[in-house]
Order: sequence, then C-alpha cells, then structure tokens
Amino acid sequence: MTDKKIAVSEQMDSSKEDNRSAPFTLINYLLFAIGLLDIVIGWFLLRGGHITIAPIMLIAGYCVIIPVAIMFRKKTTENT
Repeated sequence: MTDKKIAVSEQMDSSKEDNRSAPFTLINYLLFAIGLLDIVIGWFLLRGGHITIAPIMLIAGYCVIIPVAIMFRKKTTENT
C-alpha cells in the first residue's frame, strides 16, 4: 500500500516539473503594455472630441491587442 502511495506521489512530482514554464513571457507583457497605452490614448482622444479615431483605438485595444497579449504563445520545436 505504501508503494502505491510513493508511486503516485512520484507521478505527481514529474507532472509538476513539466509545467514549470512561466505562463507569460516578455512578449506577452510588451503586448499588454501596448494595449494599455492604446486604450489610454483612445480615452484621451475621446475626451478631446475625436469621435472617429478614438472608438477605433479603444475597440482595437480592448478586443484585439489585450486578448492577443493574453493568448499569445511562442511556438516551440520539439527534438524528437
């Protein structure tokens, strides 16, 4: 019975090692910062009365750039 517990705990430890990479990389943070900057500029343009470009920038920031920053993963090649 103790052998089974040890084997199960070893399997859990090995599965934890596989997922130790950070979920976000520098590219993700840069894209997120660009998205936030785009949104802030969009709000200032909206306040300034630019009713054409401001909504486009806000929609691009909220609906395109920020989601891409969250979902972006660098493709890795496996040596098999």
